[in-house]
Amino acid sequence: MLRRSPAARRERAARKAAPGPLRDLLTAPGPGPDTALRDLPLLAVDIETTGLDATTDRVLSVGWVPVDGGRIDLGGAGGHVVSDAGEVGRSATVHGLTDDALARGIPLEEVVAALLGALAGRVLLAHFARIETEFLGAACRRLWGAGLPLEVVDTFELERRALGGGWDAASDPGALRLWTARARYGLPVYRAHEALTDALACAELYLAQRAALEARTPETTTTLRHVVA
Repeated sequence: MLRRSPAARRERAARKAAPGPLRDLLTAPGPGPDTALRDLPLLAVDIETTGLDATTDRVLSVGWVPVDGGRIDLGGAGGHVVSDAGEVGRSATVHGLTDDALARGIPLEEVVAALLGALAGRVLLAHFARIETEFLGAACRRLWGAGLPLEVVDTFELERRALGGGWDAASDPGALRLWTARARYGLPVYRAHEALTDALACAELYLAQRAALEARTPETTTTLRHVVA
């Protein structure tokens, strides 16, 4: 079966989506596939969840920070704890969120709506982005009746490419973790598993990776279609 283009997948999802923030995002213009990496407007996103299965686990918090060219825009950063996520259970030992913290949050619909608004005109940036795309897609289907087809720049895949010499090269998964990758670039250590902090950590890693790519092949203009996951 012929695979639809990213634009076609967005158009199809927009037709299915109920009026609201999802449809607004899907119909908003975004960067073209030939946009140079140095000019690409991104939104670094991190999601904390109760587990890794988007069909059974729940979103607990979301954090994001814009990246414009070579600059991280902390003024556009945001993040929220989800109030209707239920009990955190054993996952609290990972992310440190308690049931009391969730009670002070806001509903998932408002959290995802705020994130979708921040994503307008940008490409999602994440480390091991499958978590973000699967949980966001599941939330959008529940809330507005359609998925969230996204083009994504994944710092996990960028690091795999840097270490292994190609997208499909085998690498030690531990060597590709966010904090291990950051250490290779001399980036500072932050407290892990806090959504906004992890989004910032991903943004910083991306800028370090991009600088390394440009130093390695300065004559090459890397575009979105060459780095999208």
